[in-house]
Amino acid sequence: MALAVVLSRAPVGIRAAEVAVECDLGPGLPTFAIVGLPEAAVKESRDRVRSAIQNSELDFPARRIVVNLAPADLPKEGGRFDLPIALGILAASGQIPKASLATLECMGELALDGRIRPVTGTLACALAAQASGHQLALSLDSAPEAALVEGIGLCPAQNLRQLVQILRGEIQTTSWEALSPDQASPQPYLDLADVRGQESAKRALLIAALGGHHLLLSGPPGTGKSMLASRLPGLLPDLRREEALEVASIHSLHGLFQVGQWRRRPFRSPHHSVSAAALVGGGSQPRPGEISLAHGGVLFLDELPEFSRSVLEVLREPLETGEIHIARARQRAQFPARFQLVAAMNPCPCGHLGNPLQACRCSPGQIQQYRGRLSGPLLDRIDIQIEVPALSPEFLQQAPQGESTTYWRPRLAAAIERQWQRQGCRNAQLQGAALERHCALDGQSQRFLRLAAERLRFSARGYHRILRIARSIADLAEADSIAQEHLAEAIQYRRLAQQLEMTVRL
Repeated sequence: MALAVVLSRAPVGIRAAEVAVECDLGPGLPTFAIVGLPEAAVKESRDRVRSAIQNSELDFPARRIVVNLAPADLPKEGGRFDLPIALGILAASGQIPKASLATLECMGELALDGRIRPVTGTLACALAAQASGHQLALSLDSAPEAALVEGIGLCPAQNLRQLVQILRGEIQTTSWEALSPDQASPQPYLDLADVRGQESAKRALLIAALGGHHLLLSGPPGTGKSMLASRLPGLLPDLRREEALEVASIHSLHGLFQVGQWRRRPFRSPHHSVSAAALVGGGSQPRPGEISLAHGGVLFLDELPEFSRSVLEVLREPLETGEIHIARARQRAQFPARFQLVAAMNPCPCGHLGNPLQACRCSPGQIQQYRGRLSGPLLDRIDIQIEVPALSPEFLQQAPQGESTTYWRPRLAAAIERQWQRQGCRNAQLQGAALERHCALDGQSQRFLRLAAERLRFSARGYHRILRIARSIADLAEADSIAQEHLAEAIQYRRLAQQLEMTVRL
């Protein structure tokens, strides 16, 4: 029976579904057919596989070849099935032992000379293979990425002929060296000390970093909003191993993953012309968008009102739930999207409203229209909102250099670790009974917050966000409980939202 089965994987969301590559060699005129819902790139595997086998000094059988990719209702795309198809044909024709493929999963695109090229989604496939107790055959270039999965058995090779020799037992597995994060030389983080002045904005950035709060910076052009946002990743501790694997799996689907960066928090800054599908994910076969690529890190939206309102509104649910559900006719996918939003905006179209150094030339109607692009519900989901004022050149020259990122990073990491030990999550994620327990107030503080909420007309969401921000302020001060001064500062970080919402309602 000239039939061989080789296991492979196809990305489904951030997971990897098992695909059985069934290769049958039958009598009849020489033909080569691939079935099982393949897309164009998969159908083109016929020519790549034929040339790769022949140029690897192996025999391509002149028989009727049928390759089935099962399950047939799962869409297959890309060149990742070239290697399992080639191995299936060689096993069916008796050129490699079928027993060597029993617990082996394969993935890789073949060059015409037989070289094995890396493909996207390597880490997700490695995680699935390890869970199934299988070895993984892949490109030598992909081995360091797959090796991040502890306990995975790898069979890397440079080309098809080398892999065939390994499966025959003629040579040993190719030696390779996995790159660990400690051996890497990543780019240094941007230093918070580079930002002169803006002490209030820098304090708000520290509180946001400590508690995982979303942040909105509003001010004239050139006041340092983008500089502040770009320094946030350096203030955050490295990803935990479980978080890092999840983040790396998402980036691997786009071919953006770098082994030396795998525990660093991502920083994504899409242009304001981005579409809703590019921001949250989509496509006929759903792929993660910018919010998922920012999972575990920072999503920076500069010039926030310039984004399409329909694009911004799709952020509402991910900001609350930390995940995004994408439904298409053929497929549904769920992607993690627990990112920290940092947004920046000008106070008006010309950018100089309230700027003591330059007069604003916008009419009230233009200002209202500009601010009206941001909906009240979206603004209500942004925890900390602060103005970044324009500073005179004289003040900037005399302003002392503040504390550096290297000063704050270990202090914030220790405070964040205390949060995890105390409540099992960041302050921004406190909900329900945990919120009441860890953000408990004494009688005087309760009356103060109730009075402020009534006068400033805070929503229930805004009320709870003030409690979470106050908890972070108390943690920054290393206080065990929330005091009235912590609440007062937290309320100030919500005043800008009230001003913007009042503009929207006018």
